[in-house]
Amino acid sequence: MFKQKYSLTRFAITFLVLNLILSCKESQNTNNKLEKIADGFQFVEGPVWKDGGLLFSDIPANTVCRWTPDSGVTVFLNPSGNSNGLALDKKGNLLLAQHGKRQLARLEHDGSVSALATYYEGKKLNSPNDMAIKSDGSVFFTDPPYGIQSDQEELGFSGIYRLSPFGVLYLLDTTLSRPNGIAFTPDEKKIYVGDCEVRKIYAWDVLSDTLLTNKRLFASMGEPGYADGMKVDKQGHLFATGPLGVWVYDADGTVLDTIKVPGQTTNCNWGDKDGNTLYITSGTEVYRIRNAFLSNSSSK
Repeated sequence: MFKQKYSLTRFAITFLVLNLILSCKESQNTNNKLEKIADGFQFVEGPVWKDGGLLFSDIPANTVCRWTPDSGVTVFLNPSGNSNGLALDKKGNLLLAQHGKRQLARLEHDGSVSALATYYEGKKLNSPNDMAIKSDGSVFFTDPPYGIQSDQEELGFSGIYRLSPFGVLYLLDTTLSRPNGIAFTPDEKKIYVGDCEVRKIYAWDVLSDTLLTNKRLFASMGEPGYADGMKVDKQGHLFATGPLGVWVYDADGTVLDTIKVPGQTTNCNWGDKDGNTLYITSGTEVYRIRNAFLSNSSSK
């Protein structure tokens, strides 16, 4: 009798555990669905999580918007200088790649905007697009000529630059036609940059703060569209926006996954308190996705 009761009890416990596992799996499957959180914009870019909310640019609207789960979408900054990519510096200040003003800028605590880089060797930058912030506080950014006419170009090339913590601007590369998304590997020994219209991602070794070497092709997106913003997670996976949505690459260039997103996907970044939700800007809409893979891959 005792043995029979013990067997029944053990069976009941096993049954409950199995049900709990199945429930957890079901919950994970629900969480990994792409969710649209906001729409009705003109063309969105540059998501960054700050102070419990998502900031992102609506470029033609000349506005930085803020989204929170409780309040939805509000205007955070207008005019924004037609900001494109957004990033946070080491002090948590918002940096803006200002498409319209053709400069890199910082939003100050009093609400004013300070220009950080506008000219290179006396010539105006094209149209700063996106940024990667290094641990020493320097800003690496791309400068294609989007948003300006050919007769407005003063430089005659599209550049990849480094702005030092002391405000000195260095030109690092001019070999890409339309450099766009940019991101460091976790050890900062390598940097990725996407060449937008040919849908190729290149990698360089960061030899020093002013020298990139060993340029090589990292990946090609074999679909019509554009290669755009990108981020690297702590494990070294590259999340690159482009045709179809977000392409997830291993450090050797192997495609691990493609997160399909409607519209022209432009950029992505991690958010929420635990940093395990990927926020994605695409055309006129903003999305988020959270799943087991992303939960193990929170951003650098």
